[in-house]
Amino acid sequence: MDEPQRRPSQSGTFTTPFSNFRKIVDASGALHFGGKAILHAQGVNFSNGASFAINMSQLQLEDELGKGAYGTVRKVLHKPTNVAMAMKEIRLELDDSKLNAILMELDILHRAVAPEIVEFYGAFFIESCVYYCMEYMDAGSLDKLQAAGVPEDVLARITGAMVRGLKFLKDDLQIIHRDVKPTNVLVNRKGEIKLCDFGVSGQLEKSLAKTNIGCQSYMAPERIKGESQNNVGTYTVSSDVWSLGLSMIEMAIGRYPYPPETYANVFAQLTAIVHGDPPELPEDFSDDSRDFVARCLHKVPELRATYAELLEHPFLQADRGRSVDMPKWVIEALGFREKKLAEERRQKLLHDTSAVQSV
Repeated sequence: MDEPQRRPSQSGTFTTPFSNFRKIVDASGALHFGGKAILHAQGVNFSNGASFAINMSQLQLEDELGKGAYGTVRKVLHKPTNVAMAMKEIRLELDDSKLNAILMELDILHRAVAPEIVEFYGAFFIESCVYYCMEYMDAGSLDKLQAAGVPEDVLARITGAMVRGLKFLKDDLQIIHRDVKPTNVLVNRKGEIKLCDFGVSGQLEKSLAKTNIGCQSYMAPERIKGESQNNVGTYTVSSDVWSLGLSMIEMAIGRYPYPPETYANVFAQLTAIVHGDPPELPEDFSDDSRDFVARCLHKVPELRATYAELLEHPFLQADRGRSVDMPKWVIEALGFREKKLAEERRQKLLHDTSAVQSV
């Protein structure tokens, strides 16, 4: 059978023909998510009564912020309010896992109202593309700001926000994030820290999630082994705590703690995570910070600290009375990144010039 012809979406990417989605798209062009939400060209209506009105004609397309397997993220200006937003475009496919991921993220975003969660402005659907608009965090994700290493006072401030956000998801929404890593933590120039990317988040069912989804290299040992405390699944809240600890070390040293280039293959890397000693913060960090990370990276899931325990840990308690100039750190981190990128461009130009001359 010939592959269905694809055509460009309203923002320029190619999509699968609208006619292929008749089972989930009604005659008016509205997308139905199994009775839980209806997306249409003018916004989204959720089954709990919440609704958000926004549409493409209100948006001025600006810079592309990122592109991944699921789609594109672009900065847009909401013309009626003059508010900058981040618009995620997801090309719809007839794939249950992808549809579930879209619904999961939309459901979490519209219910997760907290200072540590990126704000949701609305969503809409046009001819096989789902678009949703979120708060624009103008400094980007943490992985873009950590190259110089994050100092301890800033690390404490970031970690506190992450723990509060994760605790809110667990306590108020019964949700495990399942993809905790610096890439999924956003920062703005005011120094605010917010969690994002809930496409693989999972509802807590009987205290255990039974699927292995997320970024493999941040998996806790028990996830990699495919085991759990009750041998009926592979994911508990403590797995996110492991990912938190790993993310802290990555921020502190400016690189992933299990660098792939030091292992013969992925299997060797995963074996080190499961059977090797967990990584530690550098010795020039305080005893409290090192103990905090150690409590996150305990090999036995049941012995890892809970979010409530982490919030009461001396490492985060000390941050409550401390003044941290987060906007200054953000500016310095952005400046360091720009210098690094400029140097990489210069080196590439020198390499390319040398290669041409040697021909």
